[in-house]
Amino acid sequence: MTGLDKIVNQILDEANNSASAKLEEAKAQAEQIIGAAREEAAKETEAIAERSAADMANYKERMKSSADLKSRTAILTAKQEMIADVLTKAYEKFCARSDKEYFNTLLDMLGKFALGQEGTLYFSSADLAKLPAGYEEKVQAQAAKKGGSLTISKETRNIDKGFVLAYGGIEENCSFRALFDSKKDELQDKVQALLFS
Repeated sequence: MTGLDKIVNQILDEANNSASAKLEEAKAQAEQIIGAAREEAAKETEAIAERSAADMANYKERMKSSADLKSRTAILTAKQEMIADVLTKAYEKFCARSDKEYFNTLLDMLGKFALGQEGTLYFSSADLAKLPAGYEEKVQAQAAKKGGSLTISKETRNIDKGFVLAYGGIEENCSFRALFDSKKDELQDKVQALLFS
């Protein structure tokens, strides 16, 4: 072997050794990168799993809240329907009194609503047609207790049950419906207390 061959062989050996070392270094770096990537992937997988679990828990909580809200709404609706039904039946029962009871109730109402001045009393056409004998004198007596006087008008008002009082051009609707409606909130509260306390 000549000196040139020795030098070429030596260069080749060094190149092979250097290439092997660089290859080993590259493999080590690749293993490090792969290990770091696996570690990062494991952390990301764990974070995704935790987010999924949290999202699932939030979803379940929202579904439970939604179901609770629907349940409370359904219960409230049912209660309101029951209260409205009780009030409707009470109104119907109140209106279904005999004529004698009905007209006596109107006199009692006059005792409450009449003012100490001259006024006019209006009825529905049905009530005006069936006023009991001597009723106008009873109306006058009630008005006199308050220091006033009332005239029963031959004109009628479009009401079902009750009357309309007029003083100086100002009319007060004292029909049963108007009185029930004006006390609706108070009556609902009382019925609710009776039914659901």
